[in-house]
Amino acid sequence: MLRPLTWLRYPLSLSARGLSLLMIGLLKAYQYLISPLLGPRCRFWPSCSNYAVEAIQVHGSFKGGWLALKRIVKCHPGHPGGMDPVPGGPSERLCRDDPELDEHCCRPNELDSGQ
Repeated sequence: MLRPLTWLRYPLSLSARGLSLLMIGLLKAYQYLISPLLGPRCRFWPSCSNYAVEAIQVHGSFKGGWLALKRIVKCHPGHPGGMDPVPGGPSERLCRDDPELDEHCCRPNELDSGQ
């Protein structure tokens, strides 16, 4: 016997996945069509658009979208930029595993929030 509202989980997961795919598709279109015309401008690694794609892939459309929005707001001439990997994503593992990088270089989000 089905539990109450069990039938809602599958359609909701499909719609959330569809939203994630739509967001990633728009970001990829930006990366291939618009970004080459503008040239390299991002002051972070990974770039803001790569960060957004990775954040959505790792955390889903809502949390990943929120992380991407926070990153884009930080990307301006008044911010020093640097390495800002997606929390829990492949870029964070890559950054953490690189012996040439110290812990402060790869975790600017923790420094910004005072953790």
